[in-house]
Amino acid sequence: MYTDPLFKVFGHGVYLYGICYGLGIIMCFIFLYFTMRYKKFNEFSNDAVIFIGFFATAFGVFSAMIFQGIYDVIDGKEFSLGGMTFIGGLIGGVAGFLGVWNLYMYVIRPRTKIKWLKTEMNATLCDALPFIPIGITIAHAIGRLGCFFGGCCYGIEAEWGLPCAAGSTRNVIPTQLFEMAFLIILSAVMAFLYFRYKFNYNFALYPIAYGIFRFIIEYFRDDYRGEFIGSVTPSQFWGIIMVIVGIAYIFAQYFFFSKLMKHPENTVEEAAEVTPETETEENS
Repeated sequence: MYTDPLFKVFGHGVYLYGICYGLGIIMCFIFLYFTMRYKKFNEFSNDAVIFIGFFATAFGVFSAMIFQGIYDVIDGKEFSLGGMTFIGGLIGGVAGFLGVWNLYMYVIRPRTKIKWLKTEMNATLCDALPFIPIGITIAHAIGRLGCFFGGCCYGIEAEWGLPCAAGSTRNVIPTQLFEMAFLIILSAVMAFLYFRYKFNYNFALYPIAYGIFRFIIEYFRDDYRGEFIGSVTPSQFWGIIMVIVGIAYIFAQYFFFSKLMKHPENTVEEAAEVTPETETEENS
Protein backbone atom coordinates (compact mmCIF):
# COMPACT_ATOMS: atom_id res chain seq x y z
CA MET A 1 0.00 0.00 0.00
CA TYR A 2 1.00 3.61 -0.46
CA THR A 3 0.54 4.90 3.07
CA ASP A 4 3.53 7.25 2.93
CA PRO A 5 3.17 10.78 1.51
CA LEU A 6 4.08 11.12 -2.16
CA PHE A 7 5.48 14.60 -1.56
CA LYS A 8 5.09 17.52 0.80
CA VAL A 9 3.55 20.95 0.36
CA PHE A 10 4.53 23.56 2.95
CA GLY A 11 5.65 20.78 5.24
CA HIS A 12 2.40 18.80 4.98
CA GLY A 13 2.37 15.38 3.37
CA VAL A 14 0.22 14.74 0.29
CA TYR A 15 -1.07 11.17 0.21
CA LEU A 16 -2.40 9.09 -2.66
CA TYR A 17 -5.50 8.53 -0.52
CA GLY A 18 -6.23 12.26 -0.45
CA ILE A 19 -5.39 12.71 -4.14
CA CYS A 20 -7.98 10.07 -5.09
CA TYR A 21 -10.65 11.69 -2.94
CA GLY A 22 -9.86 15.10 -4.36
CA LEU A 23 -9.90 13.75 -7.92
CA GLY A 24 -13.24 12.06 -7.25
CA ILE A 25 -14.81 15.33 -6.09
CA ILE A 26 -13.44 17.18 -9.13
CA MET A 27 -14.75 14.53 -11.52
CA CYS A 28 -18.15 14.71 -9.83
CA PHE A 29 -18.42 18.47 -10.37
CA ILE A 30 -17.16 18.21 -13.95
CA PHE A 31 -19.87 15.64 -14.67
CA LEU A 32 -22.57 17.79 -13.05
CA TYR A 33 -21.44 20.91 -14.93
CA PHE A 34 -21.48 19.33 -18.38
CA THR A 35 -24.71 17.43 -17.71
CA MET A 36 -26.46 20.67 -16.77
CA ARG A 37 -25.10 22.28 -19.93
CA TYR A 38 -26.36 19.31 -21.95
CA LYS A 39 -29.78 19.57 -20.30
CA LYS A 40 -29.94 23.29 -21.13
CA PHE A 41 -29.81 24.62 -17.57
CA ASN A 42 -29.33 28.38 -17.83
CA GLU A 43 -26.18 29.90 -16.34
CA PHE A 44 -27.73 30.89 -13.03
CA SER A 45 -29.36 27.49 -12.48
CA ASN A 46 -25.99 25.86 -13.24
CA ASP A 47 -24.12 28.19 -10.89
CA ALA A 48 -26.61 27.66 -8.07
CA VAL A 49 -26.18 23.88 -8.13
CA ILE A 50 -22.37 24.11 -8.37
CA PHE A 51 -21.86 26.77 -5.68
CA ILE A 52 -24.22 25.15 -3.20
CA GLY A 53 -22.59 21.83 -4.09
CA PHE A 54 -19.22 23.24 -2.99
CA PHE A 55 -20.68 24.10 0.41
CA ALA A 56 -22.35 20.69 0.67
CA THR A 57 -19.05 18.97 -0.10
CA ALA A 58 -17.22 20.89 2.63
CA PHE A 59 -20.01 20.18 5.11
CA GLY A 60 -20.01 16.54 4.03
CA VAL A 61 -16.29 16.18 4.77
CA PHE A 62 -16.83 17.67 8.23
CA SER A 63 -19.83 15.39 8.80
CA ALA A 64 -17.76 12.37 7.71
CA MET A 65 -15.20 13.17 10.40
CA ILE A 66 -17.90 13.74 13.04
CA PHE A 67 -19.54 10.40 12.27
CA GLN A 68 -16.21 8.58 12.47
CA GLY A 69 -15.48 10.29 15.79
CA ILE A 70 -18.84 9.08 17.12
CA TYR A 71 -18.11 5.56 15.88
CA ASP A 72 -14.81 5.69 17.77
CA VAL A 73 -16.63 6.63 20.97
CA ILE A 74 -19.09 3.75 20.47
CA ASP A 75 -16.08 1.47 20.06
CA GLY A 76 -14.64 2.70 23.38
CA LYS A 77 -12.03 5.03 21.88
CA GLU A 78 -11.51 8.76 22.30
CA PHE A 79 -13.37 11.17 20.04
CA SER A 80 -11.19 12.62 17.29
CA LEU A 81 -11.54 14.13 13.82
CA GLY A 82 -8.73 12.11 12.32
CA GLY A 83 -10.83 9.72 10.22
CA MET A 84 -13.81 9.79 7.89
CA THR A 85 -16.70 7.54 6.95
CA PHE A 86 -18.46 7.80 3.59
CA ILE A 87 -22.03 7.38 4.82
CA GLY A 88 -21.50 10.15 7.36
CA GLY A 89 -20.21 12.37 4.56
CA LEU A 90 -23.15 11.44 2.32
CA ILE A 91 -25.70 12.26 5.02
CA GLY A 92 -24.00 15.55 5.86
CA GLY A 93 -23.52 16.49 2.21
CA VAL A 94 -27.14 15.83 1.23
CA ALA A 95 -28.47 17.55 4.35
CA GLY A 96 -26.16 20.53 3.78
CA PHE A 97 -27.17 20.87 0.13
CA LEU A 98 -30.89 20.64 0.82
CA GLY A 99 -30.59 23.03 3.77
CA VAL A 100 -28.73 25.76 1.86
CA TRP A 101 -30.82 25.30 -1.29
CA ASN A 102 -34.10 25.71 0.58
CA LEU A 103 -32.70 28.59 2.64
CA TYR A 104 -31.79 30.38 -0.58
CA MET A 105 -34.99 29.57 -2.47
CA TYR A 106 -37.53 30.25 0.27
CA VAL A 107 -35.83 32.71 2.63
CA ILE A 108 -33.06 34.68 0.89
CA ARG A 109 -34.33 34.83 -2.69
CA PRO A 110 -37.82 36.24 -1.92
CA ARG A 111 -36.40 38.93 0.38
CA THR A 112 -33.10 39.98 -1.18
CA LYS A 113 -32.68 43.22 -3.10
CA ILE A 114 -29.58 41.95 -4.88
CA LYS A 115 -30.64 41.60 -8.51
CA TRP A 116 -28.13 38.83 -9.29
CA LEU A 117 -29.62 36.59 -6.59
CA LYS A 118 -33.08 37.00 -8.11
CA THR A 119 -32.05 35.97 -11.63
CA GLU A 120 -34.60 33.74 -13.31
CA MET A 121 -33.86 30.01 -13.05
CA ASN A 122 -35.11 27.76 -15.83
CA ALA A 123 -34.56 24.59 -13.77
CA THR A 124 -35.31 23.45 -10.24
CA LEU A 125 -33.42 21.16 -7.90
CA CYS A 126 -35.90 18.47 -8.91
CA ASP A 127 -34.50 18.66 -12.46
CA ALA A 128 -31.01 17.94 -11.11
CA LEU A 129 -31.87 15.17 -8.65
CA PRO A 130 -32.07 12.45 -11.35
CA PHE A 131 -28.41 12.89 -12.34
CA ILE A 132 -26.77 14.08 -9.10
CA PRO A 133 -26.42 10.47 -7.82
CA ILE A 134 -24.37 9.62 -10.93
CA GLY A 135 -21.83 12.27 -9.95
CA ILE A 136 -21.81 11.00 -6.35
CA THR A 137 -21.06 7.42 -7.43
CA ILE A 138 -18.23 8.62 -9.69
CA ALA A 139 -16.64 10.46 -6.75
CA HIS A 140 -17.25 7.53 -4.42
CA ALA A 141 -15.71 5.00 -6.81
CA ILE A 142 -12.50 7.00 -7.16
CA GLY A 143 -12.50 7.55 -3.41
CA ARG A 144 -12.63 3.81 -2.81
CA LEU A 145 -9.49 3.47 -4.92
CA GLY A 146 -7.95 5.90 -2.44
CA CYS A 147 -9.07 3.62 0.39
CA PHE A 148 -7.26 0.75 -1.32
CA PHE A 149 -4.05 2.75 -1.52
CA GLY A 150 -4.49 4.02 2.05
CA GLY A 151 -5.11 0.55 3.48
CA CYS A 152 -8.47 1.28 5.09
CA CYS A 153 -11.93 -0.29 4.54
CA TYR A 154 -10.24 -3.65 3.93
CA GLY A 155 -11.81 -7.11 4.15
CA ILE A 156 -11.32 -10.24 6.18
CA GLU A 157 -8.24 -12.39 5.79
CA ALA A 158 -8.16 -14.66 2.73
CA GLU A 159 -5.38 -16.58 1.02
CA TRP A 160 -6.44 -15.31 -2.40
CA GLY A 161 -6.63 -11.72 -1.18
CA LEU A 162 -4.21 -8.83 -1.39
CA PRO A 163 -2.00 -7.16 1.26
CA CYS A 164 -4.19 -4.04 1.33
CA ALA A 165 -4.60 -3.49 5.07
CA ALA A 166 -2.50 -0.67 6.51
CA GLY A 167 0.19 -1.87 8.90
CA SER A 168 -0.21 -5.52 7.94
CA THR A 169 1.29 -7.85 5.36
CA ARG A 170 -1.50 -10.45 5.55
CA ASN A 171 -3.68 -11.07 2.52
CA VAL A 172 -7.21 -9.74 2.93
CA ILE A 173 -10.25 -9.45 0.68
CA PRO A 174 -9.87 -6.19 -1.29
CA THR A 175 -13.38 -5.00 -0.46
CA GLN A 176 -12.33 -1.50 -1.55
CA LEU A 177 -11.89 -2.69 -5.13
CA PHE A 178 -15.12 -4.70 -5.05
CA GLU A 179 -17.00 -1.61 -3.91
CA MET A 180 -15.27 0.52 -6.54
CA ALA A 181 -16.33 -1.93 -9.26
CA PHE A 182 -19.89 -1.95 -7.96
CA LEU A 183 -20.04 1.85 -7.94
CA ILE A 184 -18.67 2.09 -11.48
CA ILE A 185 -21.34 -0.35 -12.69
CA LEU A 186 -24.05 1.48 -10.74
CA SER A 187 -23.03 4.86 -12.15
CA ALA A 188 -23.01 3.41 -15.68
CA VAL A 189 -26.48 1.91 -15.20
CA MET A 190 -27.89 5.16 -13.82
CA ALA A 191 -26.30 7.17 -16.64
CA PHE A 192 -27.72 4.80 -19.26
CA LEU A 193 -31.20 4.96 -17.75
CA TYR A 194 -31.12 8.74 -17.43
CA PHE A 195 -29.63 9.73 -20.79
CA ARG A 196 -31.30 6.97 -22.81
CA TYR A 197 -34.72 6.74 -21.19
CA LYS A 198 -34.97 10.01 -19.19
CA PHE A 199 -35.23 7.96 -15.99
CA ASN A 200 -36.05 10.29 -13.10
CA TYR A 201 -35.73 7.86 -10.20
CA ASN A 202 -31.95 7.61 -9.82
CA PHE A 203 -32.17 9.35 -6.46
CA ALA A 204 -34.16 6.29 -5.37
CA LEU A 205 -32.13 3.69 -7.26
CA TYR A 206 -28.84 4.89 -5.78
CA PRO A 207 -29.66 4.59 -2.04
CA ILE A 208 -31.56 1.33 -2.53
CA ALA A 209 -28.78 -0.32 -4.55
CA TYR A 210 -25.92 0.99 -2.44
CA GLY A 211 -27.75 0.37 0.84
CA ILE A 212 -28.23 -3.30 -0.05
CA PHE A 213 -24.66 -3.67 -1.31
CA ARG A 214 -23.19 -1.97 1.75
CA PHE A 215 -25.22 -4.15 4.12
CA ILE A 216 -23.85 -7.28 2.41
CA ILE A 217 -20.23 -6.16 1.98
CA GLU A 218 -20.00 -5.38 5.70
CA TYR A 219 -19.93 -9.13 6.38
CA PHE A 220 -16.65 -9.31 4.45
CA ARG A 221 -14.99 -6.21 5.92
CA ASP A 222 -12.59 -6.40 8.82
CA ASP A 223 -12.06 -2.76 9.79
CA TYR A 224 -14.20 -2.99 12.91
CA ARG A 225 -16.08 0.24 13.69
CA GLY A 226 -18.36 -0.80 16.51
CA GLU A 227 -21.95 -2.01 16.63
CA PHE A 228 -25.24 -0.10 16.72
CA ILE A 229 -28.06 -2.55 17.38
CA GLY A 230 -27.09 -6.10 18.33
CA SER A 231 -24.56 -7.30 15.78
CA VAL A 232 -25.61 -4.70 13.17
CA THR A 233 -22.70 -2.41 12.29
CA PRO A 234 -23.17 1.35 11.91
CA SER A 235 -22.84 1.06 8.12
CA GLN A 236 -25.41 -1.74 8.00
CA PHE A 237 -27.81 0.38 10.04
CA TRP A 238 -27.44 3.31 7.64
CA GLY A 239 -27.70 0.90 4.72
CA ILE A 240 -31.17 -0.08 5.94
CA ILE A 241 -32.08 3.60 6.33
CA MET A 242 -30.88 4.29 2.77
CA VAL A 243 -33.14 1.56 1.37
CA ILE A 244 -36.12 2.97 3.25
CA VAL A 245 -35.34 6.52 2.07
CA GLY A 246 -34.96 5.27 -1.51
CA ILE A 247 -38.35 3.56 -1.44
CA ALA A 248 -39.95 6.68 0.05
CA TYR A 249 -38.38 8.81 -2.67
CA ILE A 250 -40.09 6.75 -5.39
CA PHE A 251 -43.46 7.90 -4.09
CA ALA A 252 -42.22 11.46 -3.48
CA GLN A 253 -40.92 11.71 -7.06
CA TYR A 254 -44.08 10.28 -8.58
CA PHE A 255 -46.61 12.31 -6.61
CA PHE A 256 -44.73 15.53 -5.83
CA PHE A 257 -41.25 16.19 -7.28
CA SER A 258 -42.24 15.34 -10.86
CA LYS A 259 -44.71 18.24 -10.79
CA LEU A 260 -41.94 20.68 -9.78
CA MET A 261 -39.63 19.80 -12.67
CA LYS A 262 -39.32 22.46 -15.39
CA HIS A 263 -37.57 20.24 -17.98
CA PRO A 264 -35.37 23.03 -19.42
CA GLU A 265 -34.22 20.86 -22.35
CA ASN A 266 -37.81 20.56 -23.54
CA THR A 267 -38.44 24.28 -23.13
CA VAL A 268 -35.42 25.17 -25.27
CA GLU A 269 -36.42 22.70 -27.99
CA GLU A 270 -39.97 24.06 -28.06
CA ALA A 271 -38.68 27.63 -28.30
CA ALA A 272 -36.37 26.67 -31.17
CA GLU A 273 -39.33 25.28 -33.10
CA VAL A 274 -41.08 28.66 -32.96
CA THR A 275 -39.22 30.43 -35.79
CA PRO A 276 -40.15 33.75 -37.41
CA GLU A 277 -41.46 31.78 -40.40
CA THR A 278 -43.79 29.67 -38.27
CA GLU A 279 -45.01 32.76 -36.42
CA THR A 280 -45.79 34.45 -39.75
CA GLU A 281 -47.66 31.39 -40.98
CA GLU A 282 -49.67 31.20 -37.75
CA ASN A 283 -50.54 34.91 -37.90
CA SER A 284 -51.62 34.64 -41.52
